[in-house]
Amino acid sequence: MSVADLTQGAASSVPDVAFEARVLVCPAYGSKGSRRHWRDTLAQEVPFTDEALTRHLSPRQLEQLSNLHPAGVARFWGATSTHDKAMSSVRTGDVALFTGAKKVLAVGEVGAIFVNRGAADTLWPPSPGGKSWHTVYSLRDFVPAEVPYEELAELIGYSKNYGFPGQLVLGGDKARAVIEGLRITTRTVLEQLGIEKPPAREPLLVQRAELERQHTPVVSFERAAATTLYKREEQPLVMEFCATLGVTAGRFRSPVGFCDIYIQGPGSVEVIEAKSRTEHAYVREALSQLLDYAPHSPRAVDRLAVLLPDPPDERELQLLHRYGVDCIHRVSPGVFRRVPAPDDRRQLMKRLWTES
Repeated sequence: MSVADLTQGAASSVPDVAFEARVLVCPAYGSKGSRRHWRDTLAQEVPFTDEALTRHLSPRQLEQLSNLHPAGVARFWGATSTHDKAMSSVRTGDVALFTGAKKVLAVGEVGAIFVNRGAADTLWPPSPGGKSWHTVYSLRDFVPAEVPYEELAELIGYSKNYGFPGQLVLGGDKARAVIEGLRITTRTVLEQLGIEKPPAREPLLVQRAELERQHTPVVSFERAAATTLYKREEQPLVMEFCATLGVTAGRFRSPVGFCDIYIQGPGSVEVIEAKSRTEHAYVREALSQLLDYAPHSPRAVDRLAVLLPDPPDERELQLLHRYGVDCIHRVSPGVFRRVPAPDDRRQLMKRLWTES
């Protein structure tokens, strides 16, 4: 079951969009040069309004960057001419996986992309005799990750011992398998769906003055938990749990975001929200998200559940049960226990879950 399949029955107030993002697999932490580039333009944001960079940017390129990064700063990565053909198909909203040390180290979303050797050489001065990274792209989002190569290879359909030695640009079924398997939700898709508004652009000079006055080196846009590009802490738990199911688990979209797990079985429908910790604030947040998502389910919801890495305290368990929500927690690797809400409480609450 694909994300595209799951979205067909979602609320009519949310327009359908084509789920055709590509996935870039980018070796980024192997050579000394790559590690230096990571430190300079991924580990920190770069002010693209500085004269050293703007003098190389065309008005159109600067406009692209300014529209996607109103604060005047962004993270950047690039590619050499060897990858021109593959990179020519990459666009805003595609997903970039940055690899090294036998795992995916970070997940990013492509922002502005263009070919500009002057800008590239300013960002990443080539070594003597080295190639220019003349394709430049910014990143709308950049989230640390820890996905072993084996998991990524399995999603793509490669041998588990594949080492990802070079850059790949994946499309079609392979890209969808990665995006769905890692539960990636791009900001571009959320904007197309109307779930999230594009960043508001302000004059760059005003924005830079605010940065200097506040002594703030990095500006980020506040985003709801449901719209995070990649939920690093929850993903291993979600993948481990889904591997124990006898049916295919997916997701569905709603006007407030994407749920973590949507299970449509032969006789019931369940929506599950995962959290990486068991404290009250996390459980309460999961509960509010479930109650927000449930009315927009493609089919009427029969059960709601919160997935946790450990058993919660009694107070948190009673909070969930009060609203007819089950608790599922990890017992040991690959083993999970469900603590169901009282049936009468679930039946009482189902009407509220399904009212839109």
